[in-house]
Amino acid sequence: MSRGRWARGRAALLIAAGALAASSLAAARPAAAAVPPPVAGPTAKLAWTAKVIYPTMARSAPRAGARRVARVSTVAAWDGGPVGLLVLGARTEAGSERLWIKVQLPERPNGRSGWIDANYAKLSTTPWRLRLDRDARRVTAFRSGRRVRSWRVVIGKPGTPTPRGLFAVYERVRQPPGSELGPFALQLTAHSNTLKNFGGGPGRVAMHGRSGALLYDPLGSARSHGCIRMQNRIVRWLAARARPGTPVEIR
Repeated sequence: MSRGRWARGRAALLIAAGALAASSLAAARPAAAAVPPPVAGPTAKLAWTAKVIYPTMARSAPRAGARRVARVSTVAAWDGGPVGLLVLGARTEAGSERLWIKVQLPERPNGRSGWIDANYAKLSTTPWRLRLDRDARRVTAFRSGRRVRSWRVVIGKPGTPTPRGLFAVYERVRQPPGSELGPFALQLTAHSNTLKNFGGGPGRVAMHGRSGALLYDPLGSARSHGCIRMQNRIVRWLAARARPGTPVEIR
């Protein structure tokens, strides 16, 4: 073999070895972690939720000295479950790095909100969003902005209408066997505008199943006291997906 041919063969071997090493390093290098979207209010495709991990005060503005508007607990009022709140916005306190989040409060009046220190909550996102069309008497579930399924429901009668607005799931309450409310009741942050108290509670609106006497009110009718009734298999499906803080739009 001539010296020139030997040199060219050696160079080719070195190039091949270098390419193999580079490909091995690329395969061994871990993929870059996905950068989470900035904390913000709900959109059609995504919503931030805040699971409260320490009791805290909600304030009127995103700063420590702002007026207190409500006390936020880690335990939900009805069944003692965790408190997950819908995040409506976020802001960093002026002159510091403290992040404040604006959350929807589960209290009257409907639509009430306040700012809490993000250090007192565990933030996460949900792709789920529920929409009730009162005129059509249908609820539609969306995942990442895409329609997943839609079903007929019973809504509030004219004297006790289901309130309109943007709300959220407040608490998922498993019902005892044989309950007229079916297997689950998803308590919402919405309250009746006509009933201040109902069923031993503060007139809170819920999505729940139907059994017993409630079966006499057909799906697609307006005969409830404001709650949203649906088939038991649907509310069971919903309870597995719509965790506290999931947005619920009623229009």
